[in-house]
Amino acid sequence: MALRLFNSLTRQLEDFVPARAGEVSMYCCGPTVYNYVHIGNARPAVVFGLLARVLRRLYPAVRYARNITDVDDKINKAAIDLGVPIETITNKYAAAYHQDMQRLGVDRPDIVPHATHHITDIIQMCEALIEKGHAYAAEGHVLFAVASYPKYGELSRRSTEEMLAGARVEVAPYKRDPGDFVLWKPSTPELPGWDSPWGRGRPGWHIECSAMCKAHFGATIDIHAGGIDLQFPHHENEIAQSTCAHDGHVFARYWLHNGMLNMEGRKMSKSLGNVFLLHDLLDAHPPEALRYALLSAQYRQPLDWSDNLLDQAARTLDRWYGSLRDVADLDAPFSADDMAESVFAPLLDDLNTPEALAALSELAAQLRRAESADEKRLAKARLLASAQFMGLLCQNPADWFARSLDQAGLAESDIQALIDERAAAKKARDFARADAIRKQLADAGIELEDTAQGTRWKAIGK
Repeated sequence: MALRLFNSLTRQLEDFVPARAGEVSMYCCGPTVYNYVHIGNARPAVVFGLLARVLRRLYPAVRYARNITDVDDKINKAAIDLGVPIETITNKYAAAYHQDMQRLGVDRPDIVPHATHHITDIIQMCEALIEKGHAYAAEGHVLFAVASYPKYGELSRRSTEEMLAGARVEVAPYKRDPGDFVLWKPSTPELPGWDSPWGRGRPGWHIECSAMCKAHFGATIDIHAGGIDLQFPHHENEIAQSTCAHDGHVFARYWLHNGMLNMEGRKMSKSLGNVFLLHDLLDAHPPEALRYALLSAQYRQPLDWSDNLLDQAARTLDRWYGSLRDVADLDAPFSADDMAESVFAPLLDDLNTPEALAALSELAAQLRRAESADEKRLAKARLLASAQFMGLLCQNPADWFARSLDQAGLAESDIQALIDERAAAKKARDFARADAIRKQLADAGIELEDTAQGTRWKAIGK
């Protein structure tokens, strides 16, 4: 079965075929590191990181880049407010981002380019655009002349009026056209800047990604990914400047965009006060539950973020880990070849993670139904290989269920002793004592589940 992806440029599902046989190049827009990222920023890292895993399973050579934007007006403001160089801000939050991604089970990309490491590339691209008549210098700025690229707006399918409104364009006397966008801008003494043919200045946002793509992949890449909020103006501008700088060569052959996260039906927004920092969520919830939640909807669809979503994710993982705990003493070594086709096949269908997660639930059910040791061993290996490809079930079951024991105020041995006492009470038909023990544990944040394999417990907090 071929990998099929929805190409935002053509608005249709297409078979993915790399430009070079056996080789794949992929670029995903990363964060601007002026603070901890919010949970919405984690979605492209999770879903397109999973796509990179799928590609590596299909092709022998995959190069995946996710950039760090480390020069930006928000970074400049944060640095000025604290009276520190921008590197103090960017180094701190880039490191925090990588740590949070690791906790979330996101693989580090092959390439992590930083905008400030590509200033020379950016200047050279600006010079090329000026030379080819697609950009012009004015009052220390370099601007892209939108009218020089007739296909401008092809990705977002917007009219000129919509593009002007959506880009929140700055009306400036040095612009030839209101829609022209900045490639380079001057820096005042308190702002970071680099020497250039147009004076001391810094790059515009859009040119950074184009220059980094060119530096690492050449004129054309196979896949360019990012959030749907970047489709315009960021990705539209990337296409225009890269295509024009490279004499009409296609910039990206497939454009992939993930949907946004909503809170109670409303887009997450700082102005609405409904933004949750990933760093805080990782401390408050099991990271695998966050990852499951981010994968629970197909990546192109909006995802309603809520406490209920996280609770459902945790409960599903409780069931899966419970199935593994029942066979914890059974050795079941596994390899990538043990991954179930029922899990991998949906991922080939435009990364259909909901169907893949449903298939994982069925694998966990098969493990519970298995009777012989060999059947259990095979089912366990298949479940672990498939789930861990998705970045799930990467913990020891005992560690997963012990995640809230500190809140419960009980050691695992204490819980097991009470469970054993309850079993003895039930055997003696002392149901009042058995019920009292269940309530004692529930009051301490421990939930019991009686199964054919025995009594399971999980910490749910108080």
